[in-house]
Amino acid sequence: MGATGYRLLADGVLILHFSFVLFVIVGFFVIWIGYFRRWNFVRNPWFRLAHLLAMAVVVAESVCGMVCPLTTWEQDLRARAGRETYAGSFIQHWVHRVMFFEIPEWVFTMIYVGFFVLILLTLVAVRPRAFRRSQ
Repeated sequence: MGATGYRLLADGVLILHFSFVLFVIVGFFVIWIGYFRRWNFVRNPWFRLAHLLAMAVVVAESVCGMVCPLTTWEQDLRARAGRETYAGSFIQHWVHRVMFFEIPEWVFTMIYVGFFVLILLTLVAVRPRAFRRSQ
């Protein structure tokens, strides 16, 4: 595979990563909006479990000092494409500006833990339906 192929794969991983972040953040607000608008799907236990686990993974990685595997994968693909900088493509440039900030890592960890606590409190306030047993 050539440099262009690796760059496109890296951009795909970046989009996947950004989608994961959107799921966690937007999902939180959708749960609360859905609660007040009486949207049934916000009480879906699979949706709520996926949302909780997504944020739990972020918190676990951060507390353990791990780099997100998606970040590692993207950087590896970019290195295979010739070590281009993050400003190398349109997708990279704009998505990275939205997702990455210049603040200490411990601040991110505190934000992640705080957001996880909000998600846990939301589980109590906006209870999901019980899982149904298949017959």
